[in-house]
Amino acid sequence: MRETYDLFVIGGGINGCGIARDASGRGLTVGLAEMGDLAGATSSSSTKLFHGGLRYLEYWEVRLVREALQERDVLLQNMPHISWPMRFVLPLSPDMRFEGGTPTSKLLGVMMPWLRGRRPNWLIRLGLAMYDGLAKSKYLPGTRTISLRGTPEGAPLEDRFAKAFEYSDAWVEDSRLVVLNARDAAQRGADVHVRTRVVSAERDGDTWLITLQGERTGQVRAKMLVNAAGPWVGDVIRGVVRSNAREGVRLVRGSHIVTRKLFDHDKCYFFQGADGRIIFAIPYETDFTLIGTTDAEHDDPHNAPVCTPEEQQYLLDFANGYFKQDLTGEDVVWTYSGVRPLYDDGASSATAATRDYVLKVEAAGAPVLNIFGGKITTYRRLAESALEKIAEHLPTRTGPWTHDAPLPGGDFPVDGVAEQVEALRTAYPFLSERWALRLVRAYGTDATTFLDGAQSAEDLGPAFGATLTGAEVAWLMDMEWARTAEDVLWRRSKLGLRLDADQIAALDAWMSARWDGAKAAE
Repeated sequence: MRETYDLFVIGGGINGCGIARDASGRGLTVGLAEMGDLAGATSSSSTKLFHGGLRYLEYWEVRLVREALQERDVLLQNMPHISWPMRFVLPLSPDMRFEGGTPTSKLLGVMMPWLRGRRPNWLIRLGLAMYDGLAKSKYLPGTRTISLRGTPEGAPLEDRFAKAFEYSDAWVEDSRLVVLNARDAAQRGADVHVRTRVVSAERDGDTWLITLQGERTGQVRAKMLVNAAGPWVGDVIRGVVRSNAREGVRLVRGSHIVTRKLFDHDKCYFFQGADGRIIFAIPYETDFTLIGTTDAEHDDPHNAPVCTPEEQQYLLDFANGYFKQDLTGEDVVWTYSGVRPLYDDGASSATAATRDYVLKVEAAGAPVLNIFGGKITTYRRLAESALEKIAEHLPTRTGPWTHDAPLPGGDFPVDGVAEQVEALRTAYPFLSERWALRLVRAYGTDATTFLDGAQSAEDLGPAFGATLTGAEVAWLMDMEWARTAEDVLWRRSKLGLRLDADQIAALDAWMSARWDGAKAAE
């Protein structure tokens, strides 16, 4: 491992790993430190969608929506294993009350006071027409009107809903996206350090002297620093770099609930609330439904975000306004919550705060780039924009390159998952259809690496449950920086939904023993 870098990145979320990947591919020497696990905070707690943000059009964030919509095709093309097209069903409200607080809704309320409640259907259709026009997608079909009478889409909904608009966006396995960016960065020469805290960073002439503590302890030097610490970006500015930068971050908590499967098709629902907010109900991990999200102020990044009882009830009540089945707390099998580090633009509410990203360089001496905000859908474009600013201080050997570069395991066509599953089952007949699909969705063409030579499931080592084996866990430890059962079960996968407490304890013990053995052998 190096002691001196061109670029050192603080933060192992999607922005940090995306920048590290792009910079490494341009010939810069890169180090990255993440104080916990990769994607350990915001980047594993999203609604897991590559989407343009239909509701952002109400705030006139057209540039952001256009960029995000155009990125969907790029991302689908480069990661067909962890991202795929999804159709969204937006039921049309039989009443048209509107009490929302967006600029558009307020204007409508003044101009047309008889509209009270959800957005009128003509306004939704206009927004979707703009959405399709900005996208010009080659993979995703446009908007259409569908019936909810006697159809699979209408079956779980209350009878008062007769029609819906159906449009396209995409799903993404968010935490795997982060890990695959980190893997690609490492394959291109970056040093990635997990469970390593940046204690301090001091300017020493024209370089940064960076003190690390954790799995990597000691000091390293870098010509430039990137602060991609997400919710902790302000802490790094004030406490690590000790800067007087005026820009601030607004922390907004988004909470989600997961229930047992609520419907028998693979489309997502987009529900509008009488308060002007929206939620999604999304098919999740085959047997579950994901419902979210909320927008609540979160004051302190050091307070771990949790889905509060009030937020859970809000989501249940919201969904109960649409589904025939009356959901209660007993239907919730898991909750999670993440903090979005939005740029503080002075908006009046968390919902109204911009989702766009802001990049600020301080160049009084060795430069530092501070990253504010951003959406998972635009992470690659954010990285390109960051490299434009970095290149003003660090010349790179090449220019932008990630537009047509698959992530590890993603070197097959967008519609090629079924073919990959069939090929994997042909090569390894002991795999069930469901097992093979899980592996392809997680690893793509890399699945064969840790299956290599196996003639039966027993050849893959201990069976921890839900098709998770020792061979796979060893791969995750050696190639994807997994250290604990939580890393494996809640970020590298979501198998935590399927394993019981005893199975999780056995996995943790096995990983701990393997890690201790590897360290002792060094």
